[in-house]
Amino acid sequence: MTAHPHPGATDRHDLDRIAADLVSWEADELAAFLARRPEQRDDYRTASGIPLERVYTPVDVAGTGWADVGLPGRYPYTRGPYPTMYRGRPWTMRQIAGYGRPEETNQRFRYLMEQGQTGLSVDFDMPTLMGYDSDDPMSVGEVGREGVAVDTLADMEALFDGIDLENISVSMTINPSAWILLAMYVAAAEKRGLDLTKLSGTIQNDILKEYIAQKEWIYPIEPSIRIVRDTITYSAEHLPRYNPVNVSGYHISEAGANAVQEAAFTMAAARTYIRSVVDSGMAVDRFAPRLSYYFVAQSDFFEEVAKFRAVRRCYARMLAEEFGASQPESMRMRFHTQTAAASLTKAQPLNNIVRTTLQALSGVLGGTQSLHTNGLDEAYAIPSELAMKVALRTQQIIAEETNVTSVIDPLAGSYYVENLTTEIENRIRDYLDQVEDMGGMVAAIEQGWFQREIADNAFEQAQRKASGDKTVVGVNKYVDASEDHTVETHKIDPESEARQIRHLKQIKADRDQEAVERALAELRRAAADPDTNLMYPTVDAVKAHASMGEIVNTLKEVLGTYRETPVF
Repeated sequence: MTAHPHPGATDRHDLDRIAADLVSWEADELAAFLARRPEQRDDYRTASGIPLERVYTPVDVAGTGWADVGLPGRYPYTRGPYPTMYRGRPWTMRQIAGYGRPEETNQRFRYLMEQGQTGLSVDFDMPTLMGYDSDDPMSVGEVGREGVAVDTLADMEALFDGIDLENISVSMTINPSAWILLAMYVAAAEKRGLDLTKLSGTIQNDILKEYIAQKEWIYPIEPSIRIVRDTITYSAEHLPRYNPVNVSGYHISEAGANAVQEAAFTMAAARTYIRSVVDSGMAVDRFAPRLSYYFVAQSDFFEEVAKFRAVRRCYARMLAEEFGASQPESMRMRFHTQTAAASLTKAQPLNNIVRTTLQALSGVLGGTQSLHTNGLDEAYAIPSELAMKVALRTQQIIAEETNVTSVIDPLAGSYYVENLTTEIENRIRDYLDQVEDMGGMVAAIEQGWFQREIADNAFEQAQRKASGDKTVVGVNKYVDASEDHTVETHKIDPESEARQIRHLKQIKADRDQEAVERALAELRRAAADPDTNLMYPTVDAVKAHASMGEIVNTLKEVLGTYRETPVF
């Protein structure tokens, strides 16, 4: 007996009968009802512009077979990467934290862990992201403001002081300087005598999305890909439980991309990294199991669920068909989800709790492996402790009060969701083909293609909001002019920056300067050979207490810097 994902659509006769029923229904019941009460719009589409039918039937999923849907933990992983999903354990609840000096963020970590958080996630300040030391003139006014400041190994040690790194996973949101943070993390763990094979976590380290969306880079594109390659191969050798890259669609979406673009451009970046590592001589099954991904959960509920299912299936097929992966672990896309910061509003900020809850639920129903829920006050500032507690409680209520975790992929078999999943996968593949036709991702970036695609969609969405065609409750509809929109926000200690700079100067004064210079000279030599892995000399440099800025500037001498050609 042949199994089918959709009851009723078992043969051509059934499909013809259903199609005839639909025609009859449209001519009779629907036509009569529309004559009395017209629909609100002439055109219905998802946020990505996919046309929506009034109702879906088995006819709409006739092209989607059981092999496309399947079972959880089985290729093509449409229904989730693991056989038990949340019945085995819930997703990791990972609220992002980071501000001020490392000691201050360490206190926030402890608070969140006391509230039941099951994984740590770190935001770094702009100087750290861009590879500037806190005492650099470029850092004035930004130290510890939008994340935690980390200059040297001592800061990394303070950041995780008293935290059991062998038993809690740590995600670090860092890109152009990510390999240095990983080196500091490894050095701090070794100094504490920890077993590197027990460390689990992620560095974001997705530099390609910086060139197309977030715009935080240091070096040219090709050398930057080399650094990502080096972190992947180093981790495969020394950190078997660590994810050396978190390929990120989230920032692509926040820059203005729609759901299909987010998924497709993330897949294009993944393909580029995988090719780079395979070309270096490492077999795909040696490193692919530790690749991880990061997506947004936007407000178009069903499109987001379908996006997660579609990109997981598309990824499995890419790894199997293009790269010859043979191990199930290589083809399982594991991803973190964050609710959409760009959807949050200063107007009526309590509405943000509702937005975040529904976005989080779409991530859960889409099968995410970890989740961050935004704070209600993030349109104003770094979240307060109260906002973070509410955000964490949102996840805990979904996990423990709603019963949605009891059945794996509960929306599977929905005519609408399965149709939308297949449509999104097809559109992802179309985008990937376009990138290949242009010569690959690097060529497409240099031509400004990604940037134009995102900018065009962002402009269209801004127009829709401005005209009121796209509702934003409290902003362009249901506006309450008399309401006090202010909320109590987190305050940065004004003395934090000065203390961090004094600390850095003391570290530089106390260290062995000759050891630092030797380590940086070795790093410079390694950079000149594109086949040499930069992680090893970087670990040695941070152990000598070389600073973030010193390491970055040393490599600028060899690798150069990058300036984007503007896209209009």
